Amino acid sequence: MDYLGVNMGLYLAIDSGGTKAAYLLADDHRELGRVRSETIKRMRVSAEEAEKNLVEGLAALENLTGRSMAEVTSTCIGTSGNTVPLVTDWLAEQFSRRVAGKLLLIGDVEIALDAAFPGEPGILVLAGTGSNIVGRSATGELIGAGGYGPVLADQGSGHRLGQQALRAIFLAKDEGRATLLAQAILDYKQMRDYDDLVAWANACSPVEFSPLARIVADCAQAGDAVAQSVLETEGKDLATIALLVHRKLAALDGAGWKPRFAFAGSIATNVQPLRAALIAAVQREAPESEFLPGAVDPILGALWRARQHAAAK
Repeated sequence: MDYLGVNMGLYLAIDSGGTKAAYLLADDHRELGRVRSETIKRMRVSAEEAEKNLVEGLAALENLTGRSMAEVTSTCIGTSGNTVPLVTDWLAEQFSRRVAGKLLLIGDVEIALDAAFPGEPGILVLAGTGSNIVGRSATGELIGAGGYGPVLADQGSGHRLGQQALRAIFLAKDEGRATLLAQAILDYKQMRDYDDLVAWANACSPVEFSPLARIVADCAQAGDAVAQSVLETEGKDLATIALLVHRKLAALDGAGWKPRFAFAGSIATNVQPLRAALIAAVQREAPESEFLPGAVDPILGALWRARQHAAAK
């Protein structure tokens, strides 16, 4: 299709998360449509389920826009686990069969960085189900920290909030301190007592802790000191790795480095006490830091990348 007589490209941008995948189709000038599907990430679901979700997502996008995946000029997919062959090999094979044009696979935190600072220096703090931080120097070098999963890292993430909340509950129990968190989580899990919670927590996988993050945030807002302490601690821990990236970029760029931070992910953007603790910790070391308000839309970074990739030789 053309626009004012000029032939245009067609670009597919995808933000592949652990629970959902977002799809955006655009031409050179405007968005044509967005849809969502269940996750297409192979570390989360079987090949059969991931393929079913992908087929449904692409079909919904075609139905919405009236455009075919055979017309696509370039696709960019942002996904966590972008260094894991199980993830990348499956995506490359599936998209080679279903979508025309070039394909670029990069990290989900990179597309969020590009949404905030397209091709420019800056630091992106991503904290949702998991967490990850990446920054870009003035010369385009990427520096990352975290992102090693719920067992090894994920500071400030939904995983960590849920896990640390459970630990804090039992420490408070041993200390004889009252906390709203205990009963709130027992009610949410429909459990009778602490013994049920102990059995569940020690048998489940880390991914099952993430839904508890909302309860932690609600209890903190209600004034629960234990929940508030969990959010503050996790915000500070996330700031620790953000500052690691800041220091490395400052060493690379010298006096030209101006720290700018942006946020993406449900925890970093919606859990204000954690975000405030992170900002305060960063500002203690780097008071000149700037923080973009609100949240970035990562899929716009994937769109920017898809257009750039199409133009690259």
